[in-house]
Amino acid sequence: MTRLFRLLCNTSLKAPSFSLSFTLIPSLSSSSSSFSSKCRAEPISVPSQLPPVPKRVPFTVSLHGHSWQDPYHWMRNISDPDFLDYLNQENSYARAFMADTQTLQRTLVTEMKNQMPAKVSTPVERFGPWLYYEYIPEGKEYPVFCRRLGTKRRGWAERLLSYAKAGLGREEILLDWNEVAEKHGYVHIGQCRISPDHNFLAYTLDATGGELFMLQIKDLRNGYLVPRAPVDRVVSLAWAQDCQTLFYTIADENQRAYRVLCTKLGSGNTDDILIFTESDPSYCVDLTSTKDGKFITVNSNSRSSSEEGIYLFTTISFSYVYVVDATDPLSGLQRVHERVSGIQYFLEHHFGFFYILTNAPMKENMMCSSDGFYLARCQAGDIQSTTWQNIFYASKDTILQDMDIFYGHLVLFLNKRGCPMICSVDLPINVDCKHQMRIEDLDPWFFPVPSNSCSIQPGSNLDFASSVYRVVLSSPVMPDVIVDYDMSRRIFSIVQQEEVLGVSSNARSCSLRYELDTQEHLDSEKVENNQSIELQRWKDFSETYCCERKEVISHDGVRVPLTILYSQKVWKSNQSPGILYGYGAYGEVLDKSWCVDRLSLLDRGWVMAFADVRGGADGDSSWHKSGSGLFKQNSIYDFVSCGKYLIDEGYVHRDQLSAIGVSAGCLLIGAALNMYPDLFRAAILKVPFLDILNSLLDPSLPLTTLDYEEFGNPQIKSQFESILRYSPYENIPHGGCHPSVLLTASFNDSRVGVWEAAKWVAKVRDGTCSFCSRSVILKTNMSGGHFGEGGRYIQCEEIAYEYAFLVKVMGIHIN
Repeated sequence: MTRLFRLLCNTSLKAPSFSLSFTLIPSLSSSSSSFSSKCRAEPISVPSQLPPVPKRVPFTVSLHGHSWQDPYHWMRNISDPDFLDYLNQENSYARAFMADTQTLQRTLVTEMKNQMPAKVSTPVERFGPWLYYEYIPEGKEYPVFCRRLGTKRRGWAERLLSYAKAGLGREEILLDWNEVAEKHGYVHIGQCRISPDHNFLAYTLDATGGELFMLQIKDLRNGYLVPRAPVDRVVSLAWAQDCQTLFYTIADENQRAYRVLCTKLGSGNTDDILIFTESDPSYCVDLTSTKDGKFITVNSNSRSSSEEGIYLFTTISFSYVYVVDATDPLSGLQRVHERVSGIQYFLEHHFGFFYILTNAPMKENMMCSSDGFYLARCQAGDIQSTTWQNIFYASKDTILQDMDIFYGHLVLFLNKRGCPMICSVDLPINVDCKHQMRIEDLDPWFFPVPSNSCSIQPGSNLDFASSVYRVVLSSPVMPDVIVDYDMSRRIFSIVQQEEVLGVSSNARSCSLRYELDTQEHLDSEKVENNQSIELQRWKDFSETYCCERKEVISHDGVRVPLTILYSQKVWKSNQSPGILYGYGAYGEVLDKSWCVDRLSLLDRGWVMAFADVRGGADGDSSWHKSGSGLFKQNSIYDFVSCGKYLIDEGYVHRDQLSAIGVSAGCLLIGAALNMYPDLFRAAILKVPFLDILNSLLDPSLPLTTLDYEEFGNPQIKSQFESILRYSPYENIPHGGCHPSVLLTASFNDSRVGVWEAAKWVAKVRDGTCSFCSRSVILKTNMSGGHFGEGGRYIQCEEIAYEYAFLVKVMGIHIN
């Protein structure tokens, strides 16, 4: 249900009722001192107290003939009282620095909260006889996971009618995140898995922020937790068909999932059964079950998926895949194929056949490139055969990315020249063994989606018997739309679209990207149905907010996608302030979906841009490879090129460009600040990965060995030299001015140590202009983890704080 929760958190904002304007003239507090005008085009008010000065302890690092000093290495010991005292001092300084923004913060928070609906919920989703859904109660921070008994399956019109009715059977509350948060003070639910008989809910709970997820099993018949010995560090879950056997993976001290175990409910055994152990420290294990529940797959991958990952296999370099017969869970593992470097597999099962998405070389022809995925098939009893049937491959300019499978349909996720697409194919497929087929040969139905650039996120889609596929569509100018695609009738219905209060009168209907392709396959009855659905068009705000997709020429001539968002009404050429977002790691797509929080700045004339730099995702795997490892600097130069483009083309004022990054995205921005400090006026670095060289030199840190493939292993000289050239902590320029930076960290962060932000701030203050460095502040959550608090209203306060920081340090006066 994690994708549904993202929708719940992105609740509505309405435009403010008062007039908004900005100028480039700063508002100064008479009680504060200011920076020297020789350091800034405009002065910035600062508190009278000076920033804290941490102790320096000599420490020398030597490798490959290089030696360097790291006087803040001692901060790695987070139990050191001096370190705790230093973080508290930094928090105190941050409060003093932001004191003159309190009114603005309150304005933004009030604006955001007042524009939220009192209660938000997801539409019901059928799984077996039950209808599952989530909602956030009025005044609460977190969702409640519920269900109620449904009625027999009906057509789309009847389903829409049932969604509108206030009840369909008695509601059962399965999991209330608010109760967990009240008990522990923090809540992060990892995975939730309903047993096939719907009697048990297995889920993982992190109550500290350190991602030490505990296994919890709730008996839904009586509402009590199943008593069992505690198990920590649980990562993934899968139920067997007997509804009594639960498989799970556990992680080692480095957060590497390396073991598969199973537990039997009601057995009375204190020790769970070990199924598999991955002894290679560069591999981690993932656990899933096929859609029909007949098999459980165990994937041993060369690198874990990133924290924002959607498609696991797109970020794996090579893997083992095993299957377990879910009807005989203790029968042992069966390996699908031997491990081969660069080869990946993704399995689903359908009536005696395994459908395999793979990039393994085709022996009989070379229609598929070495990096391209295609679909193969084999009988379940012959999975180790080397003679799989190759069903089809994607076209030359189209990439096959993922699949889902149902009783009568196969769903395919594709990318055509950077544009996401999704289609369904009727099952079973009549495989032509003599000729290699293309997707087009299978009479696919391409789901109609908006014509403007949008993301396509699958819903839970748990019901194997369903002929309806649910997705969440979103774009920078289109609020999230939940759409059901009836794959049998080849029609769609809009179930729900996020309401945006205050600007709805400016909304307009989107056109369909695949309208013609869809109608070619409709008979007369379906045409009539489709015409009635035309009235349901999703709404967007492209008449209010302009969203442009540009291609920016990087340092080596490569074209980098840049998405630019601004208000049609208040944006001013060469005068507007702007934010450039970037990530560029793990082959991940930069999130550009609708976010109502942005309206607070867009309606004040700001520009928001998203740079899809190399190292992230843009279709095939080559985009990721060309910005990782020895090629990581490409992503940095791409980001800088996008920043220069925004200024040179007049989208952003020359002295009003800022940048925002999260986690590994902070490496990108930190390096760009070092290389081009005059390009950016300010930056926000959240849970920042900045001390990459020293972190990768310590294999005892969580995820370090798994990150060697993404960033390189500094024990190898060539990779060490590459990392040393761009590492943000090692390359802070000395003596010059530095952009204003807000860093937010979490004390219990197990992915990126809290010391990385603290060390970087201390070193910036050591070596850069003493006036400028006073606008570099560190705010540490002393109880949270890598993913923050995550509550609905807490997020408003965090975002308002960040926006207020940018408004202040960029010298913008808001009336």
